[in-house]
Amino acid sequence: MTNNLPWYALKNTESVISPSLLVYSERIEHNIRTMLKMSGDVDFLRPHIKTHKSAEIIKLQLQHGIYKFKCATIAEAELLAKCHAPDVLLAMQPVGANIERFFKLTETFPNTKFSTLVDHPSILKQITKKANAKNRKVSLWMDINTGMNRTGILTDETAIELYRQMEADPNIRPMGFHAYDGHIRNADVLKREKECDVAFEKVLSLKSKLISEGIEIKNIVAGGSPTFPFHAKRESIEASPGTTLLWDAGYGSLFPEMNFLPAAVLFTRIISKPAKNTICTDLGHKSLASEMPFPRVQFLNVDDWNQKGQSEEHFVIDCENSQNYHVGDTAYAIPMHICPTVAKYEYLQVVSDAEIIDSWKVAARNQTLTL
Repeated sequence: MTNNLPWYALKNTESVISPSLLVYSERIEHNIRTMLKMSGDVDFLRPHIKTHKSAEIIKLQLQHGIYKFKCATIAEAELLAKCHAPDVLLAMQPVGANIERFFKLTETFPNTKFSTLVDHPSILKQITKKANAKNRKVSLWMDINTGMNRTGILTDETAIELYRQMEADPNIRPMGFHAYDGHIRNADVLKREKECDVAFEKVLSLKSKLISEGIEIKNIVAGGSPTFPFHAKRESIEASPGTTLLWDAGYGSLFPEMNFLPAAVLFTRIISKPAKNTICTDLGHKSLASEMPFPRVQFLNVDDWNQKGQSEEHFVIDCENSQNYHVGDTAYAIPMHICPTVAKYEYLQVVSDAEIIDSWKVAARNQTLTL
């Protein structure tokens, strides 16, 4: 607390636009240090930037010695390169125009080591054809489906054959496996660890089969934030958390054993009291991601607000004690899911000592930067 204020509160809110997304630099630094401590070795930490998409947070990580990064879009990869990140994994199989954009990325920023994913022979064929035509080598990871059923190849003979094809082409550098297990989020830490181990066994089994053929698997990138504590303990595995940088109320409630601090807070105001026991704030769809069920935020300075409805500009709340609140009153809230909420803001408002001291551009929120 600063001057008897809670950690999230601002001393003066009169000139603060609502809604705004506040971030707390000291807490981000804490989360970076916690990631490093959990990983044990910076060589095996590859944080994702999809949550924050901000050059300033990338630079904070670089200052702490982190040099490997993961991202989801070409724009995020370009931002990392512009921040002089040495090693960038585009963790989304490029298709269509993004294949050519990936090649342009590697040509434009030769001082960054880029790699990407592949999980299907048709995409490998397209990448290989372009690499051969340009006489360029491309670093590829095979994306493995360990049960999330969103992307990746199943760990059967098709995966073995795909990796053989990667090994056989002189313009492909096979980097190893990528395995994201975002479906594993059991609140019971022991059960979550067991589920993680069972899923990861598929990866290890596939690795053993390929090694038996004389094929080297150089490395494995595994997991997200919920399984970060478990993959971080594995030998020679690159763990890749993302939400850990800013954290949110959803993961905070599910995984209280992790020592990460919420570092992003929505600042909002009551804009109307349209009926008895009804309050409306300005946290509409355009300011707060709406893919989550209610509650979509955890309010910090009020405890009697029942989240009822949301539209483009409005967030409607039931409150039996609505007489205690007035139009113009301020509130602070932690999103249940921070990642898509960040992308709704052009700038993050940086808070230190209860004051806004800076603003950080959410530079990679758009589909493209220059490429």
